[in-house]
Amino acid sequence: MPPPADIVKVAIEWPGAFPKLMEIDQKKPLSAIIKEVCDGWSLGSNENFALQIADSTNFYITEKNRNNIKNGSILRLTTSPYQTALQLHERIQSSSMDAKLEALKDLANASRDITFAQEFINLDGISLLTQMVESGTDFGDLLSFTLTAFVELMDHGIISWDTFSVAFIKKIASFVNKSAMDTAVLQRSLAILESMVLNSQDLYHKVAQEITIGQLIPHLQGTDQDIQTYTVAVINALFLKAPEEKRQEMAHILAQKQLRSIILTNVIRNPTPINDEMAHQLYVLQVLTFNLLEDRMMTKMDPQDQAQRDIIFELRRIAFDVECEPNNSGSIEKRKSMYTRDYKKLGFINHVNPAVDFTQIPPGMLALDNMLYFARHHQDAYIRIVLENSSREDKHECPFGRSSIELTKMLCEILKVGELPSENCHDFHPMFFTHDRSFAEFFCICIQLLNKTWKEMRATNEDFNKVMQVVREQIMRALSLKPNSLDQFKSRLQNLSYTEILKIRQSERMNQEDFQSRPILELREKIQPEIMELIKQQRLNRLCDGTCFRKISSRRRQDKFWYCRLSPNHKVLHYGDLEESPQGEVPHDSLQDKLPVADIKAVITGKDCPHMKEKGALKQNKEVLELAFSVLYESDEYLNFIAPDKHEYCVWTDGLNALLGKEMTSDYTKSDLDTLLSMEMKLRLLDLENIQIPDAPPPIPKEPSNYDFVYDCN
Repeated sequence: MPPPADIVKVAIEWPGAFPKLMEIDQKKPLSAIIKEVCDGWSLGSNENFALQIADSTNFYITEKNRNNIKNGSILRLTTSPYQTALQLHERIQSSSMDAKLEALKDLANASRDITFAQEFINLDGISLLTQMVESGTDFGDLLSFTLTAFVELMDHGIISWDTFSVAFIKKIASFVNKSAMDTAVLQRSLAILESMVLNSQDLYHKVAQEITIGQLIPHLQGTDQDIQTYTVAVINALFLKAPEEKRQEMAHILAQKQLRSIILTNVIRNPTPINDEMAHQLYVLQVLTFNLLEDRMMTKMDPQDQAQRDIIFELRRIAFDVECEPNNSGSIEKRKSMYTRDYKKLGFINHVNPAVDFTQIPPGMLALDNMLYFARHHQDAYIRIVLENSSREDKHECPFGRSSIELTKMLCEILKVGELPSENCHDFHPMFFTHDRSFAEFFCICIQLLNKTWKEMRATNEDFNKVMQVVREQIMRALSLKPNSLDQFKSRLQNLSYTEILKIRQSERMNQEDFQSRPILELREKIQPEIMELIKQQRLNRLCDGTCFRKISSRRRQDKFWYCRLSPNHKVLHYGDLEESPQGEVPHDSLQDKLPVADIKAVITGKDCPHMKEKGALKQNKEVLELAFSVLYESDEYLNFIAPDKHEYCVWTDGLNALLGKEMTSDYTKSDLDTLLSMEMKLRLLDLENIQIPDAPPPIPKEPSNYDFVYDCN
């Protein structure tokens, strides 16, 4: 007879005694189980004891998490969270430096557990730690472990960040501002400043007064990538929380301090590979930098504003090498006619008043800014494009003005200007860190590409949208190769001519065009179940390999991971927390928690997931919504995931649906099915190359008049 579901068999350790094997009834109160264990070892005052998971986490067992105890778990009897907190509260105030250091090490380790953290905070432990930091008497390891404990305690979100004094902020800032500071202390101090800025608008102002960009720059010029990562994170936090009116000012300071070139030299072009967290912070910085363009992108041109109209006059002057005529030269009608003719050559939609073209938002005034930048900084190319098109036949001219406006709008969509950075994205482009005006330079390359593609397509005004679609595809394909510089991006585009795009499209459409006859479709239907089974096996194998997921909250942390993998027999999901991102597969036996596949009721995705309904930054981020999924088990228990990228999201949702006997519906499955079916069909039809396959099967011949015939094999 198997044991009842509420009974779990565990081993319990106690220092100096043999471990006990016992059965725990999960229906009994935890206090009664602890009393039973204490009585077995003749220990009095069972209220002073508690049970812990005997692994590297040492987390306390509580009524809330006791369901995580599985058969075969090893537990440890230890002092209760309150007693441990009380002892550590006293020990960290010891007059002996060695005793104090050991106590702080124990505190930093214990603070990762929320049950202990709650008890220590109730003893006013946070205030004690801040006083120790403010006193300035501790240095080196003492200070490092004090700050580590503080970071771990605050990460639980039990108390508000708004409670800290200016003296504490000044002290933390002083650790960052010092040129020679212990690496561990500097790392913790940067983490604290980032959390302060992200979690409190009031603290943002206080931190901004104590820390300048100039004081952070030297930390980027070192060789420690962790310090560089935390430094960029603090800069991003200050950027993100700065009021709208101060962001442009801050961007100007960043440009003055040459932040971009320092990051390019010391981080991006450093021989050390960029880790995921640094890639994320560079992506955030890239997004925040481009978001500075949002104001211009959403600003309509005022047709009555003379300063704005002068920019259009400047475009005309540079293109046609004409000076603004004085008001008394020629009749008004003649001047109007001349302006109208030139504005038509410049490719504006409204030839009479081109200012009207810039009232569309997006891209608003940003398009005009880009055009002026191109005209001033790439004057030869600008003049060549305008004059070349103004001398063509009307039906084949590429309208520079209209093209620039639509191209600017397209580039804003591609780079997601105005959207908040995703919590989970690492997609930064090194080439945007190679120039102070990277967006404008990006535009200059793309407008020349558009003109080149227009000529290659021999396009007319009716083909305008088709040209824009081809240009978008060219840009997206070149960006996907992650060029290291704008010149490299330009050379990638040279290889993606319109002819090359047609070849790529033709090759991608081959399946649809070549395999439409009835016999081929029937063969395809016959093969499809085999291919789907192959895809299903691949998904399940990937689940068996497992994936490392990042724990994400509104207080983003760099070092919280958990791992999940499917058992080889496809019957159990093993999962558990990790100290750091793993280099390879994590073995099943190191993952403490288990979820039987038979207990899974459903897979939920997107905004329906419980962790997407919680209040916080994640709810507003559509990219995170697209990567979120949850496994519902028992009645209302959930295992919540946020995939590292779209590929892993598709693999896991497909694999889980396959385990439940449901259809795999992800985009990745459709793509794999098309690719594998195409390959299999081509292999099977190799012998029929150059043979026309009829749409209908040949007719069956009539029966012979008699069957009196024999074939002589000899």
